[in-house]
Amino acid sequence: MPETLDRQRIAAYGVAVQNGCVLLARAGVRSDFPGTWSLPGGGVDHGEHPQHAVIREFLEETGLVISVDGPCTVFSDVLEIPTKGIRLHHVRLCYPVTVTAGTLRNELEGSTDLAQWVPFGQALTLDPIAPFVTSVIETTAREHSLTHQPR
Repeated sequence: MPETLDRQRIAAYGVAVQNGCVLLARAGVRSDFPGTWSLPGGGVDHGEHPQHAVIREFLEETGLVISVDGPCTVFSDVLEIPTKGIRLHHVRLCYPVTVTAGTLRNELEGSTDLAQWVPFGQALTLDPIAPFVTSVIETTAREHSLTHQPR
C-alpha cells in the first residue's frame, strides 16, 4: 500500500457581493474535486503576496478586475485526495473584494468551468459546495443583512 504524502497549500479567495448575490466558481474537470462550488481564487505562488494572488486568480477565473477591501479571514482544513495519495492541508485566505471592471466570463481550460452570481437564498443549496465556502456565505449574509436558506 503506497504511503500518503502530507502537503500544504496556501490559497487566496475573493468574496464578492452584488445585488444580494455572491460570486461563486464551479471546479472543472481539471480540478481535484470537479463540480464543487467555491469562491473565485486559487493558489498563492511562491513569493507572491496573497492580495496579488486573489486579484490574479479572480481575473483568470471570472474575467473581472477587483479591489481588495479589507483584511482576510483565514480558514484551515485537511482533506484527503485518495487519487493522488495526498493528505492536503489547505490554508485559505478569504478577502472581501469589490468588482471594479470587466465582464463576467467562464475560465477557458483552467481549474474552473463556470463563474456565476448566486443569490444568497440559493447559495447554500448548491451541492457539492466546499465546506469553507458555507462558512463564508453564512458570515457574509449576516454582515450584509441578507437572508439565506438553512442547509
